[in-house]
Amino acid sequence: MSKRLYYLFIICILTLGFSSCSDKEEAFIEPEVIKALPVINVDSIFINLDEEVIKKKAESIDKVFNNLRRKVGFNGTVLYAEQGRIIYNKAWGFRNLRNRCDSLQVEDKFQLSSVSKMFTAEAVMILKNEGKIDYDVDIREYIPEFPYEGITTRHLLNHRSGLSRYESLADAKWPNRKEPFLNDDMIEYYVKHQPTPYFKPDKGFNYSNVNYALLASIVERVSGMSFADFMKDRIFEPLGMNDSYIYEMRPDTLVSAYIENVVQGYYMDRRRPMQAPNEYLNGVKGDKMMISNTEDMFKFWTAIDYGLLVPDSIQDEAFKPGSPKSKKRKDNYGFGWRIPSKHPGCYYHYGWWKAYRSFFIRDDINDKTIIVLTNTNKGPNSDHFWKIINDKSNPIPPASVNISYWETKIGSRFPYSSYRERNVNE
Repeated sequence: MSKRLYYLFIICILTLGFSSCSDKEEAFIEPEVIKALPVINVDSIFINLDEEVIKKKAESIDKVFNNLRRKVGFNGTVLYAEQGRIIYNKAWGFRNLRNRCDSLQVEDKFQLSSVSKMFTAEAVMILKNEGKIDYDVDIREYIPEFPYEGITTRHLLNHRSGLSRYESLADAKWPNRKEPFLNDDMIEYYVKHQPTPYFKPDKGFNYSNVNYALLASIVERVSGMSFADFMKDRIFEPLGMNDSYIYEMRPDTLVSAYIENVVQGYYMDRRRPMQAPNEYLNGVKGDKMMISNTEDMFKFWTAIDYGLLVPDSIQDEAFKPGSPKSKKRKDNYGFGWRIPSKHPGCYYHYGWWKAYRSFFIRDDINDKTIIVLTNTNKGPNSDHFWKIINDKSNPIPPASVNISYWETKIGSRFPYSSYRERNVNE
């Protein structure tokens, strides 16, 4: 501080002191305008107190996956985040498992299998928020030709429609498996063959891919866009999920040998790993067939956490149990998320489809997220990942994602970013 500023400070203090003890009017002192802030060496006064605990947490997670790699041949990518911070993001193994070459990278893209369902549910919630979908009207409002009465969008979201599996229907009736079986074909086959449902709508719970395949078709009918274009336009691009897309087959083409620009899946129950071929049922989307990587998936969770895509009143329904409590059923189901009774405050989804296995586990109370993507049909079970979520050692201090920065960097605006209002006093 300069001598002039120092003397000015002393005069101000004395003036305030005198004014409190005397009724005499004091002369007003014009304050000096500071034209430049002093240069301060931040490194000399700031120490990152979180660095050591983050390092310990990352080391403990790395030890888990090192053991899984050694014992069961874990092959995939892993992202762990806590308190808004990505603590661990690593790839293990190979893209080419047959020849054990071409090492996996953290940015590699995988087919998400049933973890795709949480993204499909989000698309439905976006249209609900716009007043274009009513959860509780008959879905024939959107798909008039559908032959079953009384099924609502909510029943589909909660897996309470009672509809039988489209996979069984296609396996029995589809004539040429070199031609893709698409969502429109699926609807046509339910109209044509009308397989017997397992139960009447809302009379039970049965997890079935047909529910979310129909939801993708509803999104298309209501929005007037292909499901892939809707997801790109309304979710992937606004959130900067630049490595994510919905795989689509054209009706006038044959099934390709494999899906390009994605890590290939492998069957490991042979003497030598066998690459999983593309197949005709991969033409059905909504229940599966989203392509993404761990970082993009964490961007999606951050958007949910900050209320960027829909208001809280809409988003919160995704995490509400959709079925009555049952002694036979350990977990419940919301909109694209499973709700475990064993882990209160947690939500999750797993995926398995044609040599891909995926895991997304979220602890909302302690702000922990783990995402695991693999390209094998065999590997570690989810117990290992829940142990990481439930580990109370080395707790990470909170961090904040600057939404204004995100909006500026990505070039998007989020009218429902309610996180700032919800946490205005934090």
